[in-house]
Amino acid sequence: MKLEEAIKQKEFKDPFNKAVVNLLYSQSYIVSNQSCLFKPLGISPEQYNVLRILKGQKGQPITVSSIQERMLNRMSNASRLVEKLKQKELVNREECPTDRRQVDILITEKGLKILTELEEAVYAFNRKIINLSEEEVDQLNFLLDKMRG
Repeated sequence: MKLEEAIKQKEFKDPFNKAVVNLLYSQSYIVSNQSCLFKPLGISPEQYNVLRILKGQKGQPITVSSIQERMLNRMSNASRLVEKLKQKELVNREECPTDRRQVDILITEKGLKILTELEEAVYAFNRKIINLSEEEVDQLNFLLDKMRG
């Protein structure tokens, strides 16, 4: 569906304005559709992002501030997300042995299990929602990287 149809706008002032609106609309479209994958497991897309960051640590602890730096949505409140994941027993929070002001975060086996359950569904979802050939996806990734400088 063309952007103009989706947001009921006849035209844009210039192609750069359209590109920004298109990127924002596409991000929202992906996240809202992605939520359907996570909701049955009781997690949000942001919580999924935190779990993926923790899994990437391969058992090494990480601080909340380091999680915040790596998040896709930097406006998310990493402390709040970690606390919700802790309540669900998907992460552990431990006082850092070398710096008591710091808190180390680790993913639990239960958190890893949820990621394993989601792996195939996320893979299939990504291929379906992107709806481009592999060559087009490579070009899209190249252009997005180039856009960010």
